Amino acid sequence: MGIPSVKREVHSYLIDTLNSLITELTKQEKEDCVIVVLIAETDGQYASLVAENLKKMFPNEMQSGLLEVISPSPHFYPDFSRLRESFGDPKERVRWRTKQNLDYCFLMMYAQSKGTYYVQLEDDIVAKPNYLSTMKNFALQQPSEEWMILEFSQLGFIGKMFKSLDLSLIVEFILMFYKDKPIDWLLDHILWVKVCNPEKDAKHCDRQKANLRIRFKPSLFQHVGTHSSLAGKIQKLKDKDFGKQALRKEHVNPPAEVSTSLKTYQHFTLEKAYLREDFFWAFTPTAGDFVRFRFFKPLKVERYFFRSGNIEHPEDKLFNTTVEVMPFDSLQSDKEALQEGRSTPPKYRRTSDGYIQIGAFSKGIAEGEVDPSFGPLEAIRLSVQTDSPVWVILSEIFIKKVE
Repeated sequence: MGIPSVKREVHSYLIDTLNSLITELTKQEKEDCVIVVLIAETDGQYASLVAENLKKMFPNEMQSGLLEVISPSPHFYPDFSRLRESFGDPKERVRWRTKQNLDYCFLMMYAQSKGTYYVQLEDDIVAKPNYLSTMKNFALQQPSEEWMILEFSQLGFIGKMFKSLDLSLIVEFILMFYKDKPIDWLLDHILWVKVCNPEKDAKHCDRQKANLRIRFKPSLFQHVGTHSSLAGKIQKLKDKDFGKQALRKEHVNPPAEVSTSLKTYQHFTLEKAYLREDFFWAFTPTAGDFVRFRFFKPLKVERYFFRSGNIEHPEDKLFNTTVEVMPFDSLQSDKEALQEGRSTPPKYRRTSDGYIQIGAFSKGIAEGEVDPSFGPLEAIRLSVQTDSPVWVILSEIFIKKVE
């Protein structure tokens, strides 16, 4: 799998993309593939910085050979200032798409000897579970070896699979016309040259090309980046065939009444998030706002996990927010503690309305174990301590009861 990555002015999605791809691989699949990241920048210092960061984030994957990071020599690229404008595109866009074509070629040439198949990806995507096995099985089940492109996403150049044997031909063709047209047009031209008869009509040509370019549904990859690598370009491309499964993890939570002081955005309700049907999305929290889960009957809880933000909106996180619990019959247990000369353990702080603070969000995540001494709980609450600069998403809610 090849992933070209360039410096983005606003936000880099590369780490999130790699997390999504790697998390969905089984142990066997990790031995069956290689992910190659191309840092497509001529600034050697920047490339080294990204490579070092990836080494810190994915040490095992780098060590095992699952993840490789490469970067081209600055001399690989031509003088982009001499490009002529075409198809009504300004010079900056012509330069962007021309360099993109060369990045794809570099990756393909490097990856050609790495495997039987090559899949072109981007650095701002999210993958569905079992994506690798699905692609491999689909390729092996093709009735003919005549195909040239298997498409696992309907967008641009995402999720396009090629046979490694065909990569030389594809690269040679792109290098002939890399200055003239964007990659998706050039791919279509390759198919035209291979199978279309100039003496037949367009319908006949389309039928012939359909044997070489085969689409798999539903899509296995979704585009999540909003900020393009082309400065100032905002892209809201979304693959309608993808669905929402990969945006959250599936868990079973104990029955509870959920409530919040936050103003919900559209249909992204807290109830749906708790039932694993969707994520919760709300307008900007202010100090004093809360999210509460009140159990239908007192419940012993072992641990909790809350994730805010998601791969599409990584900045929509909970900041300065505490996790609090309300033990069942809290006043009674306080009286008993006083009689026995005990009190709430000093490491926990009690709120004015009787909740006990047991944790807090850090980098968008709150997780931890619940002290068994609290006994059964009446409720768990997330309390916002200060005004937030952004909207908020709760993408994962996991409350594990004691079995």
